[in-house]
Amino acid sequence: MITMRSMPAAASSLPPLALYVHVPWCVRKCPYCDFNSHGVGHAAELPEAEYLAALIADLEGDLPLAAGREVVSVFIGGGTPSLMSADFYARLLEAVAERLPLAADLEVTLEANPGTLERGRFAGYRAAGINRLSLGVQSFQDAQLTALGRIHSGDDARRAVDEAREAGFDDLNLDLMHGLPDQTPDLALADIDSALALGPSHLSWYQLTLEPNTEFHSRPPVLPVEETLWDIQDIGHERLLSAGFSRYEISAYSRGARQCRHNLNYWRFGDYLGIGAGAHGKLSAPGEEGSLAIERRWKVRQPSSYLRRRNDPRGFVAGSSQIDEAELPLEFAMNALRLVSGVPLQEWVAHTGQGTEALQACLTAARAKGLLVEDSERLQATPHGLLFLNELLASIGEHRAS
Repeated sequence: MITMRSMPAAASSLPPLALYVHVPWCVRKCPYCDFNSHGVGHAAELPEAEYLAALIADLEGDLPLAAGREVVSVFIGGGTPSLMSADFYARLLEAVAERLPLAADLEVTLEANPGTLERGRFAGYRAAGINRLSLGVQSFQDAQLTALGRIHSGDDARRAVDEAREAGFDDLNLDLMHGLPDQTPDLALADIDSALALGPSHLSWYQLTLEPNTEFHSRPPVLPVEETLWDIQDIGHERLLSAGFSRYEISAYSRGARQCRHNLNYWRFGDYLGIGAGAHGKLSAPGEEGSLAIERRWKVRQPSSYLRRRNDPRGFVAGSSQIDEAELPLEFAMNALRLVSGVPLQEWVAHTGQGTEALQACLTAARAKGLLVEDSERLQATPHGLLFLNELLASIGEHRAS
């Protein structure tokens, strides 16, 4: 059972605070993956006890930055977090609850891969305090899963969803990719229909991109041509809407109010602690004349080096940087404009500590290009702006720098 701690009133004026936990190991690194993940072959080789002790020490080192602020969500990502045992997460979440105040409706998400799950493990995760599950399905087509380097089958994914339901998970996300090698619009729709048949509360549906420093980038597969990619995007979007899902972010769809609160905090420019190998964090503190001082921090990336830092006076931080005041318009926009409904302009003031005057030239130029909605009270991309978000951000960046 997780016990809650109270929050000092002084912390209430800062942005919401979340916690990200990174588990860097996976069975085998996928050729498209650019996350900090390291193949281990088998879960038995993982240093669970050592990593748990390091995570707790890492968290304790960050506590002065949290200043007693309430944590609104916890997201455990990877790598493949489902390689770790339920006991690992029960002990980790208890340690978090002992050190930080937690929201009464705390959202705790665990990423899991269907090919790494032993029968019965979901029930242990649920008992440990995890209440939201994100399954990395990617596709239900076995040929495409093979092309992506995945170690599970479409049937494995279906069984994983069934077991998650039996364990009591009613808040369930499925990750699906589109624009896969040799994928046609019909195959993309078949994946969506397979996902819909399983009744998830949330779908993350995003296009495969060839990221630097990945195997696919150095040896790219043959992907669908641009016209096919547009067709897949259009018909897939319509199918999800017709099934009762709402698109609330560029690649995120939910039923009702089942949006991912942790990711919403990112996109609304909230704060987050990041613990674990290679984890990143963003923290705000009161600055001069009502402004906010915002710092980004990142932890030691290599798992072996991270573990050694537990008894090192340098701690786990690999580097940090202050977000310059001149960079804030673009930093804020890069997150907020991913949201389909945008954000009220008053959130710009709350999260950056700046007045909206700094944005006006940027907004006027972007609206003239049809990239932003004509609304003086909101920062919101048009449908055209969502399709060409990089162009919209470049427009804001150009005027920020001028």
